[in-house]
Amino acid sequence: MNPIVVALLSVAALSILIIVHELGHFFVAKKMGIWVEEFGIGLPPRIFGKKIGETIFSINAIPLGGFVRLHGETNESEVTDTGRAFVNKSFLPRILVILAGVVMNFVFGVACFALVYSVLGIPRETQNVKIVEVATGSPAQISGLLVGDIVRNVDKKVVVSSEEFIKAVEEKKGKKIVLEIEREVDGKPATQKITTAPRETPPENEGPLGVAISTTEIYFPPIWQRPFVGAYYGLGQAIELGKVIVLGLGGIAKDASQGKLSAGLVGPVGLVALLAFFVKTGVMPLVNFLGLISINFAILNIVPFPPLDGSRILTIVMEKLMGKKIVPKVESIMHTVGMILLLALTLLITIREIPKLITAGTLTGFVEQLIK
Repeated sequence: MNPIVVALLSVAALSILIIVHELGHFFVAKKMGIWVEEFGIGLPPRIFGKKIGETIFSINAIPLGGFVRLHGETNESEVTDTGRAFVNKSFLPRILVILAGVVMNFVFGVACFALVYSVLGIPRETQNVKIVEVATGSPAQISGLLVGDIVRNVDKKVVVSSEEFIKAVEEKKGKKIVLEIEREVDGKPATQKITTAPRETPPENEGPLGVAISTTEIYFPPIWQRPFVGAYYGLGQAIELGKVIVLGLGGIAKDASQGKLSAGLVGPVGLVALLAFFVKTGVMPLVNFLGLISINFAILNIVPFPPLDGSRILTIVMEKLMGKKIVPKVESIMHTVGMILLLALTLLITIREIPKLITAGTLTGFVEQLIK
């Protein structure tokens, strides 16, 4: 694929996540009776704009993401319609508008995972120890074991998990063993016995027999059930991923407190490289990766650090507790300082990533470094 096309598709994919986030703010603001002055695709300066109803829908020059401009979003002095200004709304409507972007990113992530499960199938654990790979020249290949064989027992010892199989083989290293396997012959399952000898000193990255095994299988529910089953498993994956991200943020915060830049941080260069890699890999891997980024966006945005959504939520909560509004100038300074710190962090990560990209020599090599 042409590198320019890959780059454009990568930017478009990232923009989708940002636009989804802004759509959350847009729809809930409308529902709460707040005047949405503008919904923009891309970032200013504006190239084209059309007013539909009371909202300007614009196309902007910088082709990355989008934005929503709410009436009276931060400054009461600019309000011309007091009843429909964001700053004049009560506690709950403002909280819901801010949270809407986070929720939309989370829902979008779940939808991405659900689509992947619906198309590629649902993984589930079984009691079938299936051979999924056979190493060349290994005892397994020499004895005639094939990919797809299911090992039922090892020397008459029944195995129903990977752990049981590995333990049974390890105990017999250097000796002959008999595997009872189930293999499909002429479309029907048939049982066979195969004699082999696990190695005492296998090559690096190979086990005694030279096989890779799995007890996970992929199944496909009836077509009408797939969206619902996919959504169920997608939600589960999003929740588990969310837990991992929260723990990761804790590690990043700990490193930051010690004056270190966490190795797990990925900046703009790394993110675009990852997107480009998955664009080239295929549609479903890209959709799955977009789901992962979307969940990341959702969780990162609720961190109470200016200018993220979590900071705005914290400000609204503080106003509720104090019974008075925070001085706009103070809030503006907080957002400015936060933005400067975020930009500085982004610059530091970028400075770290560019030499790695040059050293790697290829996009694939750089991505492999990132995901280690």
